[in-house]
Amino acid sequence: MFLILINLNIISTLVLTIMLFLIGTIIKNNVNFFNKFCIPAPVIGGLLFCILNLFLRLFNICTVTMNTSLMTYFICFFFTIVGLGISISIVKKGGKQLILYWILCGVLSFCQNILAIVLSKVTNIHPLIGLMCGTISMEGGHGYAAAFGSTIENIGISNASSVGIAAATFGLMFAGLLGGPVSKFLIEKYNLNSYKSIPKPFKSTYTKSLSITSNPYLKIDAFSFLEQVLIVLLCVSCGEFIANIISKSTNIIIPTITGCMLVSVIFRNLNDKINFFELDFNLLHLLSEISLGIFLTMALMSIDLLKLSSLFGPIIIIVISQAIFIVLFAIFVVFRALGKNLDAAIMVSGLIGHGLGATPIALANMNSVSEIYGSSEKAFLIVPLVAAFLLDVFTMPCIIFFINILS
Repeated sequence: MFLILINLNIISTLVLTIMLFLIGTIIKNNVNFFNKFCIPAPVIGGLLFCILNLFLRLFNICTVTMNTSLMTYFICFFFTIVGLGISISIVKKGGKQLILYWILCGVLSFCQNILAIVLSKVTNIHPLIGLMCGTISMEGGHGYAAAFGSTIENIGISNASSVGIAAATFGLMFAGLLGGPVSKFLIEKYNLNSYKSIPKPFKSTYTKSLSITSNPYLKIDAFSFLEQVLIVLLCVSCGEFIANIISKSTNIIIPTITGCMLVSVIFRNLNDKINFFELDFNLLHLLSEISLGIFLTMALMSIDLLKLSSLFGPIIIIVISQAIFIVLFAIFVVFRALGKNLDAAIMVSGLIGHGLGATPIALANMNSVSEIYGSSEKAFLIVPLVAAFLLDVFTMPCIIFFINILS
């Protein structure tokens, strides 16, 4: 029996999340190791508590349960703001590099499934269980793991969802830990750092202070703040409604974030023509930083390492192999194909972020690298657009294809 049982409600969980986010930021800014290897602040704060919670449970000191229901809203809020930043004219600027990056991500998703199936035979587990450690949990993340895990369990394979969620969790850790260092290696090896290229809106993320006064380009009052928040929340509500309608009418799983981003992209491009609202992108950038940071911290701090301990074995072998593969693929294929420049190096950190974990990790990796070496407007355009919006065009058919040939 645990000596102390701590049950955090929704507010207490949010308080702990903010504290860990700030602690992670302080640690990153004061410990050279984390700055040197470009580890995002939410990863530091979230994993710190995750590990602490593991030891508290192992030694029967206490157990902490949390209400993380706000995660869905923070991530929808974040992706909606990403969508508001996408206009047709901006997409055209992505040009051939956007198409190339998109195709490379499609190749990666196919290779991840092949690798998972091969290693499932090596580790003597069912190929469909192995497949749960492929694209489903790597590029797909926890959402795909839960959705397609249920599908595979209906076929008759038990524990598919648990395996997928475990693999996605480990992938999330590797994504946050590897993206920055790999990008750093490429930038320093080829001497690519250039502060001259930093666009003002992207220059500072996870800085020492989250105070709005720290951004000289941000002017704010109550009316403008509430106006921007209202626009985002309306897009979130409409996006959630549309995603639910499509899912119920077609039985096709549409992630809520996809609906939110779709609505916000449509709104942005209509608004560009009629100029009904004035979007304050400096304020929206600040709001996206906050929502991204809180989501990542909450996601990582709530990982139950003790529960996952029984699933280590084949899963960890496959996930480590996936991590090694994506690093090699990023360095020797993606970086070279995208031009061996600063844009390519920063996109590599994003690829590893969403290729092993999730799009927020990709953005956090790129932000972390950009703080030190300079940012890339192309990277911050292409990676979120592909990872959060276009990638499903490749991953869903790829996953369905492999499920059908293995069942």
